[in-house]
Amino acid sequence: MPQIGWFEILIIVSLAIIVVGPKDFPVMLKKMGSWIGTIKRYVRDVQSQVTNIAEETVENEPNKQKTETDLKKSQNE
Repeated sequence: MPQIGWFEILIIVSLAIIVVGPKDFPVMLKKMGSWIGTIKRYVRDVQSQVTNIAEETVENEPNKQKTETDLKKSQNE
C-alpha cells in the first residue's frame, strides 16, 4: 500500500491552493469535510444494520434448530 509523506501532502495542498484559489480553499475544505462526515455516517449505519441482522440470525438459529428437531420428533410419532 502506498504511503504518503509530509512532502507529498505539502505538494497536494499547494496545488489545490493554486487550482482553487486562496479565497475558496477554506470553503472547499469545509465542503470536503462535510462530504467525508456524511460518507462516514452512511458507512457506520450500514455496518450497524449488517451487525444487527447478523446478531438476529445468530439468536434465531438455536430456535430454528430446536423447532426442526421438534418437527422431526412429531413426524416420527
